[in-house]
Amino acid sequence: MSPGWYLRRLSRMGPREVAGRVTDEVRRRRWRSRVRPYPGRGPAPTPRVGLPVDAFVKVPKSAKARLIATADRLMAGDAEYFGVTRGDLANPDWSYDPKTGRRAPDGYAFDIPYRNEEIVGDIKQLWEPSRHQHLTVLATAYALTGEDHYAARVADHLKSWWAANPPLRGVHWVSGIELGIRLLSWVWVRRLLDGWPGAPGLFEENIEAQHQIWHHQRWLAAFPSRGSSANNHVIAEAAGQLAAASAFAWFPESPRWRADAMRLLDEQLVHNTFDSGLNRELASEYHGLVLELGLAAALEAEASGVQVPGSTWSVLLRMTDALASIVDGRLRPPRQGDADDGHGLILDGAETDRWASLLATGDVLFGRLRWWPAVPAEDVRTPLLTALARAPRVAMNRPARRPAKLADAGLTILRSGDIWCRCDGGPHGFLSIAAHAHADALSVEVRHHGVDILADPGTFCYHGEPAWRSYFRSTLGHNTLELDGQDQSASGGPFLWTRHAESKVLFAHTPENGTSRWCAEHDGYRPAVHRRSVQLSGSELRISDEVLSARSHPCRLAFHLGPEVAVELDGTKGTKGTKAELTWSTGRAVLELPPGLSWTAHRGETDTPLGWYSPGFGRREPAFTLIGAGSTGPDAFTTLLRFEETPS
Repeated sequence: MSPGWYLRRLSRMGPREVAGRVTDEVRRRRWRSRVRPYPGRGPAPTPRVGLPVDAFVKVPKSAKARLIATADRLMAGDAEYFGVTRGDLANPDWSYDPKTGRRAPDGYAFDIPYRNEEIVGDIKQLWEPSRHQHLTVLATAYALTGEDHYAARVADHLKSWWAANPPLRGVHWVSGIELGIRLLSWVWVRRLLDGWPGAPGLFEENIEAQHQIWHHQRWLAAFPSRGSSANNHVIAEAAGQLAAASAFAWFPESPRWRADAMRLLDEQLVHNTFDSGLNRELASEYHGLVLELGLAAALEAEASGVQVPGSTWSVLLRMTDALASIVDGRLRPPRQGDADDGHGLILDGAETDRWASLLATGDVLFGRLRWWPAVPAEDVRTPLLTALARAPRVAMNRPARRPAKLADAGLTILRSGDIWCRCDGGPHGFLSIAAHAHADALSVEVRHHGVDILADPGTFCYHGEPAWRSYFRSTLGHNTLELDGQDQSASGGPFLWTRHAESKVLFAHTPENGTSRWCAEHDGYRPAVHRRSVQLSGSELRISDEVLSARSHPCRLAFHLGPEVAVELDGTKGTKGTKAELTWSTGRAVLELPPGLSWTAHRGETDTPLGWYSPGFGRREPAFTLIGAGSTGPDAFTTLLRFEETPS
């Protein structure tokens, strides 16, 4: 990163964080000179492993079939990571990035410029297979079938990885979140291989396994994410440390590591979560990641006899209820903020519905409320993970009706029949850098029968493609109003915002029946104020945008359509506005666009990115974007979206 970036990053830290990072740097320099050898102390004690037989009996046949199909593809060496298909997973090179064709250099971990794609390759392509979540899939296949070839492949990969990645060497020892998730995977691999004759020799009787597990935990104890970086990363670090120190309690340090990790996890779950239950990063996929990690770690600790604080369970319960409250009719949450397809624990095959799985787990642990959406029990993880539960869950007051206003997060859901609308009037992001935020104040998402109509385009990438990173985070890249050609918030780097727009919800009226109304404003263009009102009544959604300012501003109003939606513009500008006819396989709608703006349709443009939708990290596909360009004035811009009935 440039010197300017380091100065901007430093400006977002407080004195305590700076002092902690100085301590970390001193420790890194000291560790460079000598990697402390693992103080082996003889055979480790037999771990507490295994699951009751009835846990496997409860796995639905459809879920088992998906899992086995995915495991068989992995056995053939086939996998896909972030849109890149690989055929080398039978015997992977753990430092090779197939996307760029580059191989990450060896060397002391903290000397490697892992963000530099020219030197390292795409770091996400390197890190993801080394989370070893494909090994939990293969180990689950062994547990469900008893077929030894799955277990043997797991053993081959672990031995290969351990040999290729000695402590503090290479890119896989750079980031704490990677070490934490990897430890959680190893805990479940050992559990799922229980009964396989080679399991003890692979883990507790294997000095190299002890060596790796000890060094992973020593690393996490030494380098916790701090201050402005204490987001989902610190949750992953604490969760992996707690799970490993509970399941692999082999070392003199294990009680201290376990107690410290339990305390840190409890503190950071509270710190990272609004009272409403939403994750403070306001990025839906990170809500899912944190919930998965928290549940897995808390259940692991409980199963080993650790007293899990009631505050931990309280947060996890609120997070589960919050998820149930915001999903649409297909159990999809908002596409808000960053998303990188990160999972905490994978025990299922491809195409398993992540959100349905989380809610199914919540149903078993906490009990569903009457307003929860129907959740199919079609996953492997729920019966296996919840088999660890020992104590009754914490009792607390839970919402009597489905919350539509999560006021502390500034998120409001408007519903009418099959129409779902998410309105954003919350904080820009979490902590001083708001790492996973987008410049999306007052943006809306609209779905019909779960189909994206007005869509949040997504994330697509983090490193290596700055123009695309900037576009998908930009104000123009969301369904909101841009003024003066600038984003509402100021970016200082791919995970750094140096100025945050402040939003305020003025009112939100969300009756169970009848017209819903929402109004909010933000000061990202101060002294000008952008105020937006949204009204949903029956099959009509009305959006009104006004700019409170002493002068006129050049502006662009954007509406991003989902990839299934085709559009025909009826004219581009007129006193009565412009109509856009929207059609998709299951419906149609008319979008009446405000007069006074010149409207153009864009799709799949690359010179200056515009007209794209990212269905997942590393993937993008063309989709229509409508842009209205002009200038603000005394009158509001009013947009009407009217859904039409389709023949049955």
